Amino acid sequence: MINYSKEGDLHLVTMNDGQNTICPDWQQRMLEILDAVEGDCGQGTSLVLTGVGKFFCNGLNLEKLMALSPEEMAVFGRRMAQIHSRFLVLPCPTVAAMNGHAFAGGAFLALSCDYRLMREDRGWFSVSEVDVGVPVPASMMGILRGKLSANVARDALLTGKRYTADEAVAAGIADGKASMGELLDQARSLAAQLGTKEPGIYKTLKQTWYGSMAEALVAS
Repeated sequence: MINYSKEGDLHLVTMNDGQNTICPDWQQRMLEILDAVEGDCGQGTSLVLTGVGKFFCNGLNLEKLMALSPEEMAVFGRRMAQIHSRFLVLPCPTVAAMNGHAFAGGAFLALSCDYRLMREDRGWFSVSEVDVGVPVPASMMGILRGKLSANVARDALLTGKRYTADEAVAAGIADGKASMGELLDQARSLAAQLGTKEPGIYKTLKQTWYGSMAEALVAS
C-alpha cells in the first residue's frame, strides 16, 4: 500500500496501490511512517513522497468510507487531519514528486509538502471536490490559503480545474516539472539540497510558518 525506505539521509515514501486512494488502512500505514520519520530527522535528512503508475493519489476511497460507521468516520476525519498537520510541520524538508494524477485529497496531500514537482507529460492536479459534491472543511481551506495565491485557490476550489504540469507551474501550485524518468531523481536532488541547511532549523521555521495552519487542522 505504501512503501517506506531510507536511502542515506533521504526518507522515501512511495504509494503503490493502484489509484492510491485514502482509506483507514492507508492512514494507519502513513501514521506509522510519519512516526519513523519524526524519530529520524537529524542533520541532512529530507523526505520525498511519490506514487507509482498513473496516480500520485486519487483522493478518498469513497467505497470504503461509505462502509464506515459514524464513529469510525469520526476517527477517519481526525486521522486525516493529523496526517496533514504532521506533514506541514515535519522537521525536515519535504518534496512531493507527483508522478500522476493528484485529485481531491491527493491534491491536499501534495500541498501539505513543502515543494511539489510534477510529471510533465501526464497527470493533473485538481481540487475536485466541487465536481463530486464533497464539502471541504474550514481547516482544509487553510491549506489552500496558505499554499496558493488567492486567485489560484479560488479557481482551484470553485471550478475544480485540472491543471497540467505547465499550468500548475505557472499558477505556483508546482515548483517544477520533469519527465517521468527524471522526476524522482530531481525530487531527490531538491530534497538533498534542502537537507543541507542548519540542523533543527526546519522544525523552528515550519512551526512558525505553518504552525497555526497545522493546529487548526487537529483542533477542528
